[in-house]
Amino acid sequence: MTERAPIHLGSGEPMLLLHPFMMSQNVWKDVAPMIADTGRYEVFAPTMAGHNGGPKGPFFLSSSALADDVERRLDALGWDTAHVVGNSLGGWVAFELERRGRARTLTGIAPAGGWRHFTPAKFEIVAKFLAGMPIWLFTLVAREHTLKLPITRYLTHLPVSATPDGLSDDDLRDIIDDVSHCPAYYQLLIKSLSSPGLLEIAEGKAPTHLVICEKDRVLPHPRFTRHFTTYLPEDTEVTHLDGVGHIPMFEAPRRVADLIVGFTDRYASPPPKTATGG
Repeated sequence: MTERAPIHLGSGEPMLLLHPFMMSQNVWKDVAPMIADTGRYEVFAPTMAGHNGGPKGPFFLSSSALADDVERRLDALGWDTAHVVGNSLGGWVAFELERRGRARTLTGIAPAGGWRHFTPAKFEIVAKFLAGMPIWLFTLVAREHTLKLPITRYLTHLPVSATPDGLSDDDLRDIIDDVSHCPAYYQLLIKSLSSPGLLEIAEGKAPTHLVICEKDRVLPHPRFTRHFTTYLPEDTEVTHLDGVGHIPMFEAPRRVADLIVGFTDRYASPPPKTATGG
């Protein structure tokens, strides 16, 4: 298991980055420095409970339990609110944090949770992950030896990137490490069968940006985005990110960083004016 200490960079307005299901803060390894380098944001990307390098959570994990843990970390940083960005499961947790009043702005990149209690989409996504259980179990046993198999890159890219070339060798190694150290795999799937998705997004108050990934095979548009495009407030900004898969930070870090900053800059406080000699 590789250490997954939180990424904490930069100075300025607080920005929280939340990773997808089965991954870790590592998905932000390229994007977070690009955002911090603007000089306008203090960026914090933790690993959520039950994921590789994150704290141990309750046996039956839920988006609410994950949000509880993230809130404790925000409190430890002294952050009452932050610009919240989440991908997939991280997007679901981001919406939960917005509901609790912790988001200055919200950016959901291919967010999960776009269903009601008995929406077919919920059972479809659970079935997808259950179908992958044999591969997950094999990865638990083989771990880094999985990287030697010719088919590993192809199977790994399907839920992550648009093409196999979208992942570097280091990306593959980190993804396999995350997947093989993720008790949240079964903890969240079990809980999700009895839990609804996001039911209160129409009441959101924070400026919201929904990012739809064109080549997303995990939560493909429009089946898994319809809940958001239907119920989010009318002033929600919607961006279709072409040519990328479900976790675009691997294959297009600059595009993702620019997308995040371009939106949050419109709502962030302007930087203080520097004194000039005269």
